[in-house]
Amino acid sequence: MKIFLTAGLFAIITLGIQAEGNKTETDMNDRNPFFAAYATPFDVPPFDKIRMDHYKPAFIKGMEDHQAEIEAIVRNQAAPDFENTIVALDRCGNLLRNVRSVFSGLNSANTSDEMQALNREMSPLLSRHYDDINLNRKLFDRVKQIYEQQDGLNLNKEQKKLLEETYKSFVRSGANLPEEQQERLRELNSQISLLQLTFGQNMLKETNAFQLIIDREEDLSGLPRSLVSVAADEAKAAGRDGQWIFTLHNPSIMPFLQFSDRRELREKIFNGYIRRGNNNNDADNKEVVKQLVTLRLEKAKLMGYEDYAAFALEERMAKNEKNVYGLLDNVWTPTLSKAKEEAADLQAMMQKEGVEGELKGWDWRYYNEKVKKEKYDIDENEVRPYFKLENVLDGLFHVVNKLYSITFTEIRDIPKPHGEAVAFECKDADGTHRGVLYMDFFPRPGKRGGAWCGAYRSQTYRDGKRIAPAVTIVCNFTKPSAGQPALLSIDEAETMFHEFGHALHNLFRDVHYYGVSGVPRDFVELPSQVMEHWVLEPEVLKVFARHYRTGEVIPESLVKKIDNSSKYGQGFATAEYLQASFLDMDYHVLKEIPSSFDIPAFETESMNRRGALPQIPPRYRTTYFNHTMGGGYTAGYYSYMWSEVLDADAFEAFKETGNIFDRKTAEKFRDFILVPGSIDDAMDMYKNFRGKEPGIEPLLKNRGLK
Repeated sequence: MKIFLTAGLFAIITLGIQAEGNKTETDMNDRNPFFAAYATPFDVPPFDKIRMDHYKPAFIKGMEDHQAEIEAIVRNQAAPDFENTIVALDRCGNLLRNVRSVFSGLNSANTSDEMQALNREMSPLLSRHYDDINLNRKLFDRVKQIYEQQDGLNLNKEQKKLLEETYKSFVRSGANLPEEQQERLRELNSQISLLQLTFGQNMLKETNAFQLIIDREEDLSGLPRSLVSVAADEAKAAGRDGQWIFTLHNPSIMPFLQFSDRRELREKIFNGYIRRGNNNNDADNKEVVKQLVTLRLEKAKLMGYEDYAAFALEERMAKNEKNVYGLLDNVWTPTLSKAKEEAADLQAMMQKEGVEGELKGWDWRYYNEKVKKEKYDIDENEVRPYFKLENVLDGLFHVVNKLYSITFTEIRDIPKPHGEAVAFECKDADGTHRGVLYMDFFPRPGKRGGAWCGAYRSQTYRDGKRIAPAVTIVCNFTKPSAGQPALLSIDEAETMFHEFGHALHNLFRDVHYYGVSGVPRDFVELPSQVMEHWVLEPEVLKVFARHYRTGEVIPESLVKKIDNSSKYGQGFATAEYLQASFLDMDYHVLKEIPSSFDIPAFETESMNRRGALPQIPPRYRTTYFNHTMGGGYTAGYYSYMWSEVLDADAFEAFKETGNIFDRKTAEKFRDFILVPGSIDDAMDMYKNFRGKEPGIEPLLKNRGLK
């Protein structure tokens, strides 16, 4: 055990206390919410009491406590066994787990300069802390001894899985490496962690930096009234009353590209969007990416793999890069054909309107909307009034109640992570508390882009009692505007259902150990993506799709238009997704990276090699591709498509019964997919639910590619 970490942390604690004005450690403990029982409804974090100066002492003490617990396991004179080593290891680090979950959740949803600075300060300390545990030879020897004796331990399936995952985690973290290679691994982990953090911070800075300011009313031509109203509010808040500000947040830029009649303004905001992180300024990400892929490759080779993708994929359903590329290639061929058909439609529409020149990236969404209207007599502005946010949420609650008999009741008197967040208690049909769900809907400067689901507390068991999770869904939906509530697009409604699927996975999970709570990255999107299938089902639309002014249920004629037009545009949507997936893989299958590595050139070559249309950039270009460069989906962005094979096939199981709310099918999905964590192999879980492995046909049919 390396003692220098504890000594170093003690020095930092001392400095931190001095910075507080020489207050005693007892004074700090008395007033730091992390150092006592929360004493809140459902034991959620006391967000209203947590201050910025609480985090650092809590991080430091959390690491010290964790280290002390590890030392106690190592010093235990009793022979290593499952309880005194594997379970003890799984249970330790609770304070650090608590502070990390709160800090990381708020740092994503409502960050500040102070939080980002602390994140950079803590990143190398946390990296070193976990390396000290993963590379602790005496600790690994105890784990290894139990692993090699497991046949005689009479463990149940969940315990065997925890033992297997614990052992593999040590091995994949470098426990078997020689000491000199372990030291290099420490350096790599620290550098990679800091670079991923830097990438995300640069991306947020670039997204917030761009504003399209309009000061002439005629330049608003074509834009929906609700979007114009929100842009006016943005301008007023920025001290530009009487003007309009459009941003790079999705609820602003995407409808602008869809509806603005001003081609030159569409070009301006489009270029602002796709050049994020590539502006040769202090937030430029090109050098960050170069260093990241270089260090990841070195780490993979140090661990005995030929490239980083091989290292990452070993623990996923896909297993290897050949299987990933096989899936992507199979979908790419019909996708490219469909995209070319759509491009021809849009080019013809341009010519019809007397616009000269070739179709460009900033034209695609605009003319796609026009072609859709011509072909199917529908546009998004006709649908939005029926998609009031609160109504969509009611429809979502209706769907999950019919499927699983669960209920969600709003909780008002409870600490919340942000003033705009709402909270709900989830209960089973018998009244059993399943957990707390927070939802936070609208964009703000301190919130990163996109939508995600996380947890401020994960489900587990302690002393035989189930610890219920505290789950959070964070989105960036269209804001309410003057005289009008938040009206969602179809895409935003699907996003809400998607993230709710992740929430259900968290709320239904029922495992006894943290170490078996996760699932492979290319399985994790199954519970979320399958939920999207219910959004536009006529039976569901009739429940929630009511006009926000009149209360009128969405007309049958409009439902038919939505259904008829739902497959149009899938060439574009699938192509931009696939190109990002290819790009992610292409970076991480590299076997060598030259010092002259040119990021934009590499990206261009990746697209050109597959005949990608220049009007369709990847959904995420390299310098703002946070899924892979920020970590989380590294060599794993393909996971959405891999999971879509599963979710399209899974929804077929409901449709085959003739009832999309079939309770028996829903119970099987809950029992075999949502509850077990990773106790079972991912494909076994799916086959337990479906009775067979999935095929690709439902996916192609669902996307209109067959």
